[in-house]
Amino acid sequence: MNSNKTGGRLVVEMLRSLGVEYVFGVVGGQTLAITDAIIDTDGIEFVHTRHEGAAAVMADAYGRLTGRPAACIATTGPGATNLLTGVGGALRDSSPAFVLTCNNNGENIHKDDAQNADHVELLKPLTKFSRLVAHASGIKQAMEEAYINAVTGNPGPVHLDFARDAIEGLVDNPPAVPAVHPARSWTVTRPSPNPAAVADAARRLAAARRPVIWLGNGGNRSGAGADVLALAEALNIPVVTTFNGIGSVPTSHPLVFGAVSRMGTNLSTRVLGDADLVLALGNSLNAVSTTRWRRELPEVIQVDIDPAMLGRYYAEVTTGIVGDLGAFARDVRAALGDRAAAGRDGRAGWIAELQSAERDWWAGTQVRDDSPDGVLSPADVVRALRSASPDDTLLIADAGNPGVWSFLWEVTRPNSYIKPVGFGNMGFALPSAITAALLDPARPVLALIGDGSLGMSLGELETLARVGGKVCVVVLNDASYGNIRQEQVLHFAGRTIGVDFGHVDFGAVARGMGVDGEVVTNLDQLGQRVRKVLEGGTPAVLDVPIDRDVDAWTYPAFAPYQAQG
Repeated sequence: MNSNKTGGRLVVEMLRSLGVEYVFGVVGGQTLAITDAIIDTDGIEFVHTRHEGAAAVMADAYGRLTGRPAACIATTGPGATNLLTGVGGALRDSSPAFVLTCNNNGENIHKDDAQNADHVELLKPLTKFSRLVAHASGIKQAMEEAYINAVTGNPGPVHLDFARDAIEGLVDNPPAVPAVHPARSWTVTRPSPNPAAVADAARRLAAARRPVIWLGNGGNRSGAGADVLALAEALNIPVVTTFNGIGSVPTSHPLVFGAVSRMGTNLSTRVLGDADLVLALGNSLNAVSTTRWRRELPEVIQVDIDPAMLGRYYAEVTTGIVGDLGAFARDVRAALGDRAAAGRDGRAGWIAELQSAERDWWAGTQVRDDSPDGVLSPADVVRALRSASPDDTLLIADAGNPGVWSFLWEVTRPNSYIKPVGFGNMGFALPSAITAALLDPARPVLALIGDGSLGMSLGELETLARVGGKVCVVVLNDASYGNIRQEQVLHFAGRTIGVDFGHVDFGAVARGMGVDGEVVTNLDQLGQRVRKVLEGGTPAVLDVPIDRDVDAWTYPAFAPYQAQG
């Protein structure tokens, strides 16, 4: 029996069944059987971008913000290769996404057809799962398998490459597609840790003098921040995060002392340096966190949903436990019982010292003059932005210096901060801000982006104009690739190459692309303008010239802690 359902329509029905709300991308001849089917499908929206790289970042951002996959789509050859960087960011930062590429007809794949490329081999290293779908009969099973890979264990992007004739032709005996796929219910369950391992961890935590929780990106992906803080409170122990763990717990909490990364802060590195036991939760102990594994660590209890992460580094001092972070934190609290109280009282003096150091740290970064004119300190800019932004503002920091300066942004609510870390892909903040505006047009979003990154994603200002929302794009404009420029100055006797640009007025550029924009050279004016944008409903670009001599690499608050003695 034949049907009038194309493979492309089956793809779209499956996406909707699996809970996909958005498909981001750039259309091409090979994609049309899928994108055309979206027109007639309720509950799923196609958002076209100026570049496929932005579409991949938007899918990544959707996964970070919701825990569920969206999709990005591209045509064969250059369309598919343009996705690669954004997909790599999703993989390295554990964000679920469907990556859909559309190839030539099956008989012509790997031949000298138009825009020929081996999409599966290209995307395999940057995805959890990558395969060619050569026949319409295999579409449903391939999409189910891809979805399960995307959302279970350590989440990440999955790739399906559709032969053109598989999606343009009619499907014989098309399978029934449920309105809500049953896989959406059971894939959200997460394994509990082994009870014996939990008991051992509780014993060691109770016996330790100065245990420290080092919370990674798993805290964001599992939504376990509240359970982790409850464990920290029960034991009266400090929490630091990885660079990728920022946002998993509020930095305003009295037991949270910031992030440890390649730079870190002298506060967070002090906390970790005091530890006699590190409880690494959802923390892969990667290069960014450990200064390329040069950071010395005491005994480590490492808990992760992915067994392959356990003991991958620091194996000689690590005890690994497989399980969900929230379940682990709850089970350990129960196992501690009365033992938690004795240690809690004994740590009161240490915690008080750290909290005093934290007050001093924040005081040392305060804005000294809120009304200077001209180039501004990026540290002052970030502090002023935080003061001007509502508590529920989502901060999206781009790669490079914006991410480092975001250490000075106080996180008051979970799930209110995202940044590219593992892949460090520039051009992240603007497309991600557009995704955030789609998800919740009423939520204030502040994209902190360098002029180098904005140059790589500039076309998406037009996409932002179409989507709208309470999006304030703040450009830290030093007319250079600032982070690399500062590294050259620091390590190569002041010699620089390939990092400086001519003057660009990004306010004028934004206005030319349909977004309000202006150059701002005064902190007080910046605060007023940001408040207006985040309280309104119309996006804006604020181009802020910054002082090149305020160096993220040498900023005193970011220097590693040195014990006095």
